[in-house]
Amino acid sequence: MWIYIARRLLWLPFLLLAVSLVTFAMGRIVPGDPVQVMLGARYEPDSQVTKNLEAQFGLDKPFAVQYVNYVWDALHGDFGESYRYRGRAVGPLLAQKMWVSFRINIAAMILTVGIGLPLGFWIAHHQGSWKDPVTVSFTVVIMSVPIMVSVPSVLWVVCLKTDLLPCSGWGGFWDVRIIVPAITMGLPGIAGMARMMRASTLDVMGQDFIRTAHAKGLSSIAVDFRHVLKNAMIPIVTILAFALAGMLGTGFIVEQILGIPGVGRLVIEAIWQRDYPIIMGATLIGASAFVIANLLADIAYSFMDPRIRYN
Repeated sequence: MWIYIARRLLWLPFLLLAVSLVTFAMGRIVPGDPVQVMLGARYEPDSQVTKNLEAQFGLDKPFAVQYVNYVWDALHGDFGESYRYRGRAVGPLLAQKMWVSFRINIAAMILTVGIGLPLGFWIAHHQGSWKDPVTVSFTVVIMSVPIMVSVPSVLWVVCLKTDLLPCSGWGGFWDVRIIVPAITMGLPGIAGMARMMRASTLDVMGQDFIRTAHAKGLSSIAVDFRHVLKNAMIPIVTILAFALAGMLGTGFIVEQILGIPGVGRLVIEAIWQRDYPIIMGATLIGASAFVIANLLADIAYSFMDPRIRYN
């Protein structure tokens, strides 16, 4: 197991190098000059101010030199300085915003997993009855509602009509203002989680070892929780792992509508403002998160199913 983990981690630097090269090249190829964005109407291509800014951010150097310098600084934890937020390092800025988005997505995932998994497990045991299609149809209807519609609808109910919650802002994980983004981001995932759990549960329930467990005289509760649930969770782990990695950048629409200072909103603004250091930093951190999430999912498989071994 440890050798397998070490091999997977050894591939991480090569993956990040490839991702950084592609992202860095795209940032230099696409139209749009970050210096022009910073100066706005004061921009003049040959002015001394423009040349000073290009020299300050190293934009006057050849592409290869710029890339090597960036990689060297990134290896030392320095992702550069934001073009838009002058004087602010990208690393601390991203860390602060990502921590906000992570907590919002954790709250949404608690809602999705807490309702979706038990619901999928329950409807799998009622296949063939009216409860199965009705429940699946209801969850699909909820999933089909766009966030642009669900956020204003929830705000209209809990903020304008009942005055139960504040309409916008951010106060941390334990603040009541996290309820609206948690609901609007968590509800669409319930349908997908329930359907995956239902399909996985039905697949496990049809296996020979489940019939053998029943034939041995085990109770239905013992079979469900000792055999069915444990094995049905194996494919779900992959989805949860990648959802956990995607927490760093999802939900920018909710953040924009509710005025939450998360990383999704920051990255979208960075794209429009040609703030390449923020784009590069977010891309590298996101790629690392997905690789580590995939590794954690593989490790979890071996604990959930003793038949799985890594050499």
